Amino acid sequence: MELIRGLHNLTAEHRGSVATIGNFDGVHRGHQAILDQLRDRAAALGRPVTVVIFEPQPREYFAGDQAPPRLTRLRDKVRLLAEYGAERVVCLPFNEALRSLTAHQFIDRVLIGGLGVRHLVVGDDFRFGCDRVGDFALLREVGEARGFAVEHTRTFALDDERVSSSRVRTLLASGNFAQARRMLGRPYRLAGRVVRDRQLGRTIGVPTANLPLLPGPMALRGVYAVLTRLADGREFTGVANIGWRPTVGTPRPVLEVHLFDFDGDLYGQRISVVPCARLRGELTFDGLEALKRQIHRDQARARDYFRDIALPGDASPGAADDATWHSFLASAPLAAMPANSESPAAGAADNDDG
Repeated sequence: MELIRGLHNLTAEHRGSVATIGNFDGVHRGHQAILDQLRDRAAALGRPVTVVIFEPQPREYFAGDQAPPRLTRLRDKVRLLAEYGAERVVCLPFNEALRSLTAHQFIDRVLIGGLGVRHLVVGDDFRFGCDRVGDFALLREVGEARGFAVEHTRTFALDDERVSSSRVRTLLASGNFAQARRMLGRPYRLAGRVVRDRQLGRTIGVPTANLPLLPGPMALRGVYAVLTRLADGREFTGVANIGWRPTVGTPRPVLEVHLFDFDGDLYGQRISVVPCARLRGELTFDGLEALKRQIHRDQARARDYFRDIALPGDASPGAADDATWHSFLASAPLAAMPANSESPAAGAADNDDG
């Protein structure tokens, strides 16, 4: 898979694209259906599957901290797009120069001048250009005149419900990881490199691996029973706090995870963390002793959660295949908790479905 950053890095060999454009936040099953659709067209024309994304995402540029929480950071999004069939990802910086392009300028400079697009697959509600005046009808009109085809994406639904990034965010915020997993086509996970922190966890007997998170809105916030996969493939159950650690404070949001029955050094390693059940929201405690008592209660509840999961043949997480293990996690108690007042975005919805 080839990642191309900016229009200036597109060359003659990139022209003749079969492309789609969007945020692709979460790379959920609706996005995967678009990639399937694109692969069919690309195969027929003998061209690679090309996905155009923006960084930052347009709503982040315009709304800042009021934008919807990200489901995937750029690194993970590119990896997932490649996993589901993208052969080229063109990442365009969304800045004032791009924002100020008229709809016709966007078509001329990006689609024709940059990509030399031959076939474009976008939603029939796709809007682009300054003040979002460009639409699907304009693309079809210009395409007929300039020699490229435009096809609308197929809607993907589960149980008569349209799969969208906004719906996945709401499910995650309410703790419904089972349905979020169905819409994503995989367990939702957070990944990153373990960094050194103040090591307060060690002082209270609960060492944690800390992953810094992007500043801004978060899809998850609170305390969770989690499954953590290490770089060497080993998996450990545990408990994690995602957020701002209000009792001790932090300059940026962090995911800190305590692995059950693990003894080792994880600094500098990349790990991935799958939230399996939401235990509670973030709370402020009157000192470290009160925090320590609550952490022990959280650990006990998380251990009870995993103890209730019976895999075939008493298999451990590492012994079971990934799909089997996560399907059991999704069906266990707490995996489909209803939205509540502690959820960071319970009941929230937005139109950022690209």
